[in-house]
Amino acid sequence: MKGLLIKDFRLLKGQVYFLLIVTVCVIVFMINGSEAFGVAYVCSMVALLSLTTVSYDEYENGSAFLFTLPITKKDYVKELVRIFKLSKNSQKLVKTLSKYHEKDIAEAITLLTPAERQHIYNVLDEHMIAEIFSYLDDAKDYLEELSLEKAARVVSYMDSDDAVDVLDDLSETKKNEIVEHLDADAKEDVQKLLSYEDDEIGSCMTNNFVCIPNTLTIREAMSALVKQAGEHDNISTIYVVNSAGKFAGAIDLKDLIIARQNDNLADIISSSYPYVYEHENINECIDKIADYEEDSIPVLTDDGKICGILTATDIVELVDDAMSDDYAKLAGLTSEDDLSEPTLVSIKKRLPWLIILLFLGMAVSSVVGIFESVVAVLPIVICFQSLVLDMAGNVGTQSLAVTIRVLMDETLSAKKKLSLLFKEMKIGFINGASLGIMALVFLGVYIHIFKKYAWMSAFLISGCVGLSLIVAMVVSSLVGTIIPMFFHKIHIDPAVASGPLITTVNDLVAVVTYYGLAMIFLVEIFHV
Repeated sequence: MKGLLIKDFRLLKGQVYFLLIVTVCVIVFMINGSEAFGVAYVCSMVALLSLTTVSYDEYENGSAFLFTLPITKKDYVKELVRIFKLSKNSQKLVKTLSKYHEKDIAEAITLLTPAERQHIYNVLDEHMIAEIFSYLDDAKDYLEELSLEKAARVVSYMDSDDAVDVLDDLSETKKNEIVEHLDADAKEDVQKLLSYEDDEIGSCMTNNFVCIPNTLTIREAMSALVKQAGEHDNISTIYVVNSAGKFAGAIDLKDLIIARQNDNLADIISSSYPYVYEHENINECIDKIADYEEDSIPVLTDDGKICGILTATDIVELVDDAMSDDYAKLAGLTSEDDLSEPTLVSIKKRLPWLIILLFLGMAVSSVVGIFESVVAVLPIVICFQSLVLDMAGNVGTQSLAVTIRVLMDETLSAKKKLSLLFKEMKIGFINGASLGIMALVFLGVYIHIFKKYAWMSAFLISGCVGLSLIVAMVVSSLVGTIIPMFFHKIHIDPAVASGPLITTVNDLVAVVTYYGLAMIFLVEIFHV
């Protein structure tokens, strides 16, 4: 039997529209009679269908059409704010919050007043507050709303890497006070992470992992996992050590679950599992970490013992930070800008490159000065200087972006690099030829009509611009490809030699090309 089945019936926006339409239909029926009501009813159904989704499904008692009104996505943050403001029962509030994700709760408390947050801090235990604070982008401001003792207990419950992230944002005095009030285990973990340099991989690790010896049976390994899972929630990968306490491999949780009791534990241990050392430079091992795509990767001491792990979240953050730094370098910054950082800090990041570019710009300007005689004889050529320079800079930046992306592949052969170089030059030539022809036609017409030059002279000038575009774009493609390759070869980050530097070099090439061609063809040969 077929029929209509209303699914997820809620008074949503579409349903409100429907009720309004029905109300109008009833009014029309009362005024004009049944014929008008029939027409209005049909119109209302058409309008309703435009707001709904109809699908077909099978049920035990027969088949049915599912008549589904649109359901808007819940805004849990607004819902939580409303709960915080209206809830009076503390026990009920705690029970309600257990149904929401800590990320949404963290976002919601940022929308409360300090007084309202104090009420939340008094209701929730330190463990719950620690989970919430780990999702805050700027936990410093909220941690300072707690008493010193409570702040220390909250930090103690955090994963060591999250705790260090929060503490690093505090003043040195406040950080030392909280560290001194941490419990013994948390204090040891935090001080260990703080002892690493910022660019060392050990500064990003966490001690939230499960580790078992390789001498256990399958049953014993499962028991050890269950025992440790109460304290450590990163259980998807179980790390294994040998009798000397050194890293011996890893076990996937799924493999341990499906293993038989009489199976040998060694058979499910991945002895070639990837790892990194605690003092390795982050930038040097980030590619290796990302390539393996594991849930977590162990961090070893110099003697091969596990001192922590990098979780998938840590790895994503490291990759994101590396990409942000590369983006900053492309923009001519010494490091990534932050919206909340002081103005003086931002100035220090930007000023060094700007000073370098100032002197490079002076070099370009001095080259332009060499061609004063061309500008004196043919002033119109200066009108199209920026056109040639901008196009050369844009092409160079495009080639640079492609080259940096390709150079991320460490296995790239010399033949492939050479192929990339010729490809970029070919693209530059074809694009330059296309734009050069357009410049020849449109600028020629423009110069004749608006600058009152003869047709011959007008097209000679536009032809010079078009030819300059071709040469400048080919050379810019070459420069934008070969410079990052050179820096990569001598083990310097290619992004450092990018953006503004490439653009300035291309400006120099474009100026020489443009004014050189203008002097040779327009002044010396054709005497325009």
